[in-house]
Amino acid sequence: MSNEHFQRCIDTCFECATECTHCENACLNEKEVKELVRCIKLSNDCAAICTLSAKMITEESEFASQISELCADICDGCAYECQKYSHLEHCKKCAEVCRRCAEECRGMSNPIVM
Repeated sequence: MSNEHFQRCIDTCFECATECTHCENACLNEKEVKELVRCIKLSNDCAAICTLSAKMITEESEFASQISELCADICDGCAYECQKYSHLEHCKKCAEVCRRCAEECRGMSNPIVM
């Protein structure tokens, strides 16, 4: 796998962590905050795993591919939940970034060997 792909995944993970943290904080300020509890929790989980995944890839951890696969699964869950609230711009953007991150992370966990 190319260094370019590693770097793209790392960058996308950090972008996703940032967007999820923004979404989480914005959801806490919404009027219907009680309806957004699962979204808030998943955004928090997603930000944490994305940061960890980027760190593990950067450090060339032997567990980077497993962490990346878990990251993709959590990103998918967060995207699905945020999409339910796509009328909120922060949730809509979070869902988009989470889907992109899941795709990048899946590429890390299933590398093409040449």
